[in-house]
Amino acid sequence: MQRTFIILKPDCVQRRLMGEVVSRFEAKGLNFVAMKMLRITPELAKQHYAEHVDKGWYPNLEGFITGGPVVAAVLEGLDAILVVREMLGATNGLKAAPGTIRGDFSSSQQMNLVHGSDGPESAAREIALYFNEDELCDFEPTITPWMRAADE
Repeated sequence: MQRTFIILKPDCVQRRLMGEVVSRFEAKGLNFVAMKMLRITPELAKQHYAEHVDKGWYPNLEGFITGGPVVAAVLEGLDAILVVREMLGATNGLKAAPGTIRGDFSSSQQMNLVHGSDGPESAAREIALYFNEDELCDFEPTITPWMRAADE
């Protein structure tokens, strides 16, 4: 099993799309092993987006991500990072395929509803930024045998 990190961004929360997004991930067979609502501080934003802090557009990103509550979560499943990224669609909602979360609900580059880790290293780093180890709840849902073959 692989873990990945997501943020339901302020636009997702304000537009009341949290349940829709969560239900899509659950329907796909991904397990939520941690989740909490919080406000990202400017300091946390700088840590999370460290590779972008020196870019000219970063102040707008920071203003957006700190502008309202978010929901941070850890998802677990087979190839979870790739699966989540495919479900999200292209970063720009106008270019995202129909059927993806961004393709169905976003029309913006920045206000694209959900952040998803782009690889194993970033997933581990981002999970550690938002969650303590004791906040991760390992479990196997009873539905698992009906979601994938035993040898997967």
